[in-house]
Amino acid sequence: MAELPKDMPSACPAFFYPIVKGGMSMYSLITVGQVLRTKGHGFHAAGPETTAYDALEIMAEKNIGALLVVESGRLIGVFSERDYARKVILRGKSSKSTTVRELMSSPPISVSPGTSMRDCMVLMTNNRIRHLPVKEHDVLLGVVSIGDVVNTIISDQESTIEELEDYIAGTGYRA
Repeated sequence: MAELPKDMPSACPAFFYPIVKGGMSMYSLITVGQVLRTKGHGFHAAGPETTAYDALEIMAEKNIGALLVVESGRLIGVFSERDYARKVILRGKSSKSTTVRELMSSPPISVSPGTSMRDCMVLMTNNRIRHLPVKEHDVLLGVVSIGDVVNTIISDQESTIEELEDYIAGTGYRA
């Protein structure tokens, strides 16, 4: 599992930090596990000997940007559109004869169900990746994408705004 940088101030823009007032955070810490319970634990995978062409066909059919690469039931990498663009097209290789093993990003950066979606955003930003496999005790549970992260944070911020508007207007709570 990837860890967040130890000295967050220099490694992470200020907007990733919670606003703390009176010892309480002004946003909830939505976790990867909560998101997977909502969106589902499904994921799409390919074996390492799958050709890049076949992997791209699966990705196009499923309308996804990456496949998890699994060998003997173990996550060994992630194959993304970016891997294809940079490692096949730009290097003059053939997608029908190049395997996913040759192109995948490995070792994969992964998270656990208890990881906050904000921490996922930091990992994705710092590592310039768009997909994070989710594992617990070396068991693959699913994947979260940058779209999941953005949608979760926007939804969380909208809820916070509604709560603050209700507070300011004096509605939505009991005295």
